[in-house]
Formats: sequence, structure tokens, C-alpha cells
Amino acid sequence: MLRGSAVGLRARYEEDIPILRTELYDDVVNSARSESGPWRPITPGSKDPRLVVDEDQERSVQFSVVELEGGTLIGSAVLWGIDNHNRSAHIGLGLLPSARGKGYGTDVVAVLCRYGFVVRSLQRLQIETLSDNTAMLRSAERNGFVREGVLRSSAWVMGEFLDEVLLGLLVQEWRGSHAGPTE
Repeated sequence: MLRGSAVGLRARYEEDIPILRTELYDDVVNSARSESGPWRPITPGSKDPRLVVDEDQERSVQFSVVELEGGTLIGSAVLWGIDNHNRSAHIGLGLLPSARGKGYGTDVVAVLCRYGFVVRSLQRLQIETLSDNTAMLRSAERNGFVREGVLRSSAWVMGEFLDEVLLGLLVQEWRGSHAGPTE
């Protein structure tokens, strides 16, 4: 398990899937805001690619997020679009409603940065989020991400186009203030 100050990122367990599906992906509005495509219902027990880990998939690493104190499942995190040639990847996360607003997102981003830069030896990490997602913007910026641009009206969400913010962090920017041991 990779450890932050309050959260751990661990392998996805089979018993995590129904909880994540119910609390993250069956919520139409939340799912529509976090996915790049329209919401659609997924039959329970089916192999939902957002939740089932494909061990042969080299371009994505999925984690379950747990509270360190007690080990309670609180969300999902992913390093996706991994490009080993250009040494870059994207960060994504989703917290269960009961875990939001407690600072866990900032800790998850920090642990994903450590994983990407130290374990995977990446050069660049990137986050794309809706411009009104203040929690994600705050978590990214607290971890040193820099706003690089706005993709105007690029996300179709529940009947309207919304702007997305593009944030980036380079390993040399991260090293000085965020480096630490990886567990």
C-alpha cells in the first residue's frame, strides 16, 4: 500500500466494486461530471472497466483509496494515459460522498504524485477537471500543479457545455517541496 498522511492507495478488492459502483457511478450527476462520456447504467456483476482492474493494462493503474485509520474504503484513484516514451500520465480520483470535504483529495493527489514520479519515474503529471470543481483545483494546486490553460466549453455535462481546466506538474517542480519516501 502507498501511504499518505491520512489515506492509503491499495489494490482494488472485489468487495470494493459494489460500494464504488453504488456511491460513485450510479450517481448520474457525479458520474456525468467525472467521465468523458455520457452516464449509462451498468448491470451489477458485469465487468465495468471503470472498476475492474485489468492487470495486463499498462496504460492505467487503478487504486482503491482507504482511510489509514481503520482502513475504510473512501474512494478510487487512477494514474491513466501512462505514456512511457514521453514519461507522462494523468491523475484522476473520486471520493465517496461521506469522504468529501475532509482534505482527503489533497492527500490522494500527493500520493499519486509520489507514485508517478518516484515509482514510475515519470517527468510530467496532468489533471483535467471542470472549472467549477473547486475541491480538485485546490487539491491540485496545494500539490504544486500549475494551471496551464482552460479548454473552453469542452465538456458536455448534463445538458450544457462546461469549461475544463488543464493543470500540470513537472518532476523538477515537485522534487523540492513534495518529495518524500514511498511506502
